[in-house]
Formats: sequence, structure tokens, C-alpha cells
Amino acid sequence: MSGILYVVGTPIGNLSDMTARAVDTLRAVDFIAAEDTRVTLKLLNHFDIKKPLVSYHKYSVNSVAENICNRILSGESCAVVTDAGMPCISDPGEELVKLAALSGIKTVPVPAASAVVTALAVSGLSTARFAFEGFLPVPKKQRKEALIRLKNDTHTLIFYEAPHKLKDTLADIYEAFGDRKISLCRELTKIHEEIIRTTLKEAVTLYDGDNAPRGEFVLVIEGAKETDEKCKITLDEAAEKAQTLIDGGMKPTEACKLIAKETGFSKGEIYGIISNNE
Repeated sequence: MSGILYVVGTPIGNLSDMTARAVDTLRAVDFIAAEDTRVTLKLLNHFDIKKPLVSYHKYSVNSVAENICNRILSGESCAVVTDAGMPCISDPGEELVKLAALSGIKTVPVPAASAVVTALAVSGLSTARFAFEGFLPVPKKQRKEALIRLKNDTHTLIFYEAPHKLKDTLADIYEAFGDRKISLCRELTKIHEEIIRTTLKEAVTLYDGDNAPRGEFVLVIEGAKETDEKCKITLDEAAEKAQTLIDGGMKPTEACKLIAKETGFSKGEIYGIISNNE
């Protein structure tokens, strides 16, 4: 008889947020798949839990996931955990759950806090409709494309960011979006928790000089206003935007498609102007 895969949420910082059900589940399973066994071992020791650990991270996804699923299919039960919060959210646990689903393995969620929803709840921004984007791409070209794609999204937008990249990320977002409200949520539920509600224009200067950002950040940004973008920009201006992307190395069809989504003009209209200008 097949075992069960439990997707177990752990605290995002404060160990007091660990649920009784999560503790009971970790004590009951045969083994635990952990993103970082060192981090998980500290959690287990805190709650006096003794269970075998399997290292399961982004560099070992395929082979380890298959082995885990085979063990579950043979009758063992497994809990997958991440370093903090719910597994599978910007986390390799996503691939394990996908493989478990394909293998017909029963999957049971044991929920806990998620940094995404926690930050959104205290942001002071609209919670009715939101989009979680995780970490922005690191390469400049892909990052610029991602921000152009998101510029006119009316959802509240949520990003993760590491402290050493934060200043550049804020500058890139401000350049792409213009000034908007932003909530910077740092070290949520931890001793040095900080929630700063400001604007993108102000945020880019927050960490100047010796005031270097510290800790993990969740950025919650106001969505674009509902407007008819096509009325605000001409077709020629849209073609110029696409040409700028092409000059930067993007394929013409991709550039026209991206700007079409941003402005409301069709890809064919924009491509036609560019072709006539060649």
C-alpha cells in the first residue's frame, strides 16, 4: 500500500508559530525531505523530533524526487519541508509534488505562514487581487523584459529579494514603473522585523551610504492604475519602444509582442511600422 506525502509548512522566522499539527506530522512520518538539512535539524531539535532526513534542494531535484516517490510508493510516508514557510512556493518542493501527482501519490497539506501572504496582509495595499512574482531574473535583459511585462498589471505585485540585490532591484522597478506605493517587509516574524510603507521614489534612497539593507525582503508594490493605455501612446511611439528592445538584442517578434501587451496595439501594427522604417 502506498504511503503519503505531507507538504508541511514551518515558521518563517518565529518558532512559536509552528503548529501542533505540523509537529505531530513530523513525528509520525518515516522520513523528512528538507531543502537544507542543517536548518531543518535545528527545527527538529527544538521540538525534540528524531527522524531521518533526505537532502532535497534545487541542485538534486530530479534524481532525489524519483527516489522519494519510490519510497512512498513502497509504503513509507514522507514530509517535505522548506527552510521557512510553505514548501513549493519559490521552492524545489514544487517538482516533488508534481512528480507525486503523476505517480498517483496522495498528497496532504499541513499549512503554515507564508511570507507572501503575511507581507500582503500588513502592506496597507489592496489585497483583493495580487500576483506573486518571486525573484526577478538576474540577467539585465530578462529583468527588463519581466518589468515591461508587469508594468501595466493592475494586481498588487509581490517580489522576494535578497539584501545584496535590493538597491539595484528597487532602482530597476522605479525606472520601469515610475512612482508607486511600496511596502518593504523585512525579516518577517523575526526579532528585527520591519515594515516600511513608502513610495518607490523614496525607497530607492532608503539604503544610501552606510545604511546597507539586511535580512530577507518581501516587496509589495501597488498595481498599475486602470487606464486605456492605447489612448496615452501613439502607434509610432509604441514602435519606438519595440525598436529600443530590438536594438538591445531582443528578437523583433518578441519585442513587438511585449510592447503590444503593454500598449494595447496589435503585434502586427507595431511590426508594420518597424518594417516600414527599415
